[in-house]
Amino acid sequence: MAETQTPPLTDQVCFDLYAASRAVTGAYRPVLSELGLTFPQYLVLIVLWDEGTCRVRTLADLLRLDHATLTPLLRRMETHGLITRRRLSSDERFVEIALTPSGDALRVHATRIHCGMKEAMGLDDAELASLQTALRTLTGSVTR
Repeated sequence: MAETQTPPLTDQVCFDLYAASRAVTGAYRPVLSELGLTFPQYLVLIVLWDEGTCRVRTLADLLRLDHATLTPLLRRMETHGLITRRRLSSDERFVEIALTPSGDALRVHATRIHCGMKEAMGLDDAELASLQTALRTLTGSVTR
């Protein structure tokens, strides 16, 4: 019986992606904890700062989160006074998410956080753009 050689950890792209993801979210943790936010909560706020209001389904699609993960996250954000959730009167199957004044007030920190994380990554603008393109291509390929 032929013995197969398993590629070492250093040859596994899955590990590089995992390690990079943990490192990046770890870099955000101290900055966001000062604001009382988790990384997923910050992502929700970024979408709402851009969109204004958003249906839960749209938010789930944009963040690539399933409903079962997103619902408790939104419930905690509502409890902390960052967002409101309301059923649409035109179709009660849909829930719309909106920022509260407290949630919108956190927007003033977004540019500082974004620039600080870009600096922490040690990539110039071209390298960062190239990385984002590669990651989006990879995500699209794997989710087809």
